[in-house]
Amino acid sequence: MNIPSDLKYTREHEWARIEGDVATVGITDYAQEELGDIVNVELPEEGDEVRKEEPFGAVESVKASSEIFAPVSGKVLEVNEPLLDAPATLNEDPYDDGWLIKIQMSKPEEVASLMSAEQYARYLKEESK
Repeated sequence: MNIPSDLKYTREHEWARIEGDVATVGITDYAQEELGDIVNVELPEEGDEVRKEEPFGAVESVKASSEIFAPVSGKVLEVNEPLLDAPATLNEDPYDDGWLIKIQMSKPEEVASLMSAEQYARYLKEESK
């Protein structure tokens, strides 16, 4: 399972790539694996406000539908539009082409509550027991 060391993680299996006060957000390799073949993605509009730990969208697979939670609060700067037409990209490349949204963080200090790659790997081990 791929857990890039340069990202931050949530307990709901989202990742955040922090660059200045912008967070690029997606779902983890673990999440896409658990969901199976992803057939639909629902995302917010550019300009929408998102709040840490609150749902901002959903992914639907042949097995289940799952809400996506914001790792940080802020305004949606950009939405990965191509993903809406090609949701399977989340299965193929969850960390690069499969990013979901970019958030202009309103509270950058919230990043401190996210897990490092090592912490997330430990969390997955504990969760699978």
